[in-house]
This record gives sequence, structure tokens and C-alpha cells, in this order.
Amino acid sequence: MDQLVEQEVSGGLGRLTLNRPAALNALTAEMVAAMAGALARWEDDPEVGGVLLRSASPRAFCAGGDVRAAREAVLTGTPEAADAFYAAEYALNGRIARFPKPYVSLIDGLVMGGGLGISVHGSVRVVTERAVFAMPETRIGFFPDVGASWFLPRLGLPLGRYLGLTGARLDAARALECGLATHFVPQEELPGLEEALRTPADGVVATVERFARPAPPAGMEWAEQRELIGRCFADADPRRILERLAAEPGAWARETRRELAGFSPTSLWLTCELLERGAASEDLAVCLERELLLASRVARGADFAEGVRALLVDKDQRPRWRPERLDQVDVAGWTAGVPG
Repeated sequence: MDQLVEQEVSGGLGRLTLNRPAALNALTAEMVAAMAGALARWEDDPEVGGVLLRSASPRAFCAGGDVRAAREAVLTGTPEAADAFYAAEYALNGRIARFPKPYVSLIDGLVMGGGLGISVHGSVRVVTERAVFAMPETRIGFFPDVGASWFLPRLGLPLGRYLGLTGARLDAARALECGLATHFVPQEELPGLEEALRTPADGVVATVERFARPAPPAGMEWAEQRELIGRCFADADPRRILERLAAEPGAWARETRRELAGFSPTSLWLTCELLERGAASEDLAVCLERELLLASRVARGADFAEGVRALLVDKDQRPRWRPERLDQVDVAGWTAGVPG
């Protein structure tokens, strides 16, 4: 059986290759453990000068965590397995952020949810023109995790709320413009970069910069959307966000409001609450601790099981949320005991 995370050291660089292409590299507990083990070995190894994370899939970098497995664990009476997965995943996110050597992610294709957790916290995030970023957790009755309550507010709270609440997709240009990515390399030049990184004579970062090209323009449409996002997502109350969207003319505001109205009300409230707390937090570790406590509760909740069912299991796209309305959500109950 092929390894789900291939590991090698070449030219002083530790290489990790995500190798679960049939599932778009959705992270399993085994994959998280393999990555964490490799980083632990390489952190103090003088023969390893940095880490390269890449994908064997032609379609995706990483489509996130295996939420179907987490749902199944809860439904079969072993929720502690889901707890253990989230604890290990978030610990890996923290380890990546603390990693003392260059950590380079080559993002070519789809990167969602947990895929951002294993890339965005690293020092170098290379994207090609095929890269697509998204945090779509509110669509499945969950919330943006893997440290998103740390990195999304630091894009600017209105933009962070927009991305976290809607799960909107960003192309390479927009990811570069807002800071989720650091370098642009055309897809056709990626093999050359990978080969050069096998023996990075100039150093890892200098080699990446040698291959980097000017970022593609994000476009006037994005500039106009940024203005709308700034107005409509300026409030931490999802009810006010819907009101602001309703007051805006145009198709973008109308479609954004329609989508939000179909997502889990509990997820929308918890996302706003977490991003607000994350904006005031001093470090990533605090955010990950907060997310872990909440993940344990939400994974056991009705909306998570229902959202994953509707989107990924039965795929009928007709989730039945409980409660159904924003004014019925007990935010204080969900967050009781969660650090402020």
C-alpha cells in the first residue's frame, strides 16, 4: 500500500508528499501523525535545512480534514476518536507555525479547511494559477478551525468574516493580494522549482524567490467586492450582516445573502464569535486551544452530522439545521467555559 504521506530527505531538504489523490488528500489521523513525526525529527536535525510540502494529486493540494470520518466516529459512539483527531491536527498546525526552518508549501489546485492549516502557518506559500483557497466549514455545520480564528482576522476583520462565514473561494491572485499566499510560480515552472529545491545551493527561500513571478492582477471586480465586503461584513452580528447585504443593490450582495441564509445559524454565530476573540488574542496557541474545546462540542452537535450528511454523504444539498433561525441560537451556551 502506498504511503499516504511520502517522506524523504534530499539535498538538505525534508520533503513531504501528500498521497491520497482519490480523496483530494483529505487529512486522516495517519497523515497528521506522519507529518508531525517528520517535523519532530527534522526540527533539530542539522542535515535538514527546511521542509517542502507538496501534493501527488493533479487536482488538489489538500481538501481539508476527513470530516466524514469524524462524523462517523460520533455517530458510532466513539466521539473520543474525533476529539483525538482534532487535537492532533491542531497540534500539527501549531508545530508548523513554530517550525524554526523554512517550511515551503507548493499549492497547485484546491486547498480547503485543514489544507490551509498545514500550509498557511508555514513561512512560504507558493501558488500556481490553478490554486483555489476556501474555508467552507459553515456549509457543513462546523466553523473555520485549524487556526483560522488567528489568521482570518489578520487579513482584516471584514474580509476574514466574509471568508469564514461564506466559504468563498479565492484564486491565486486574490490569495496573494490578501496575504494567504506569499509567492506566485506558474504551474509549468513548478517541476523546475521542485528540482532546484532538491539542491538549494542559494538556500530554500532564495531558490523560491528566483522562480517567483509577478503576481497576477486581482482585477477590478475584486477591488469592488472588497469595498462591499468592508461595508457588509463590518459587524460581528450575523443578523446585521444579512441586513447590510439586503440593503445593497446588485447580484453579489443578493447571492451572498442567499447563500448565508442557507448555512447553519449556529455555525454563523460561532464563526463570528471565534473571529472576534481571535482578533484580540495574543498568539496562535490561544486560538487553537479555544478551537479545540469548541470542536469537541460542535462535532457532537446535530448540525455537524446533518451538514456532512447533506453535503458529502447523501449529497442532497438539503440540510435541516437545528435551530433554524439566528435568533434561536444560544451562543453563550455553546461557548460557556471556552477561554475568552
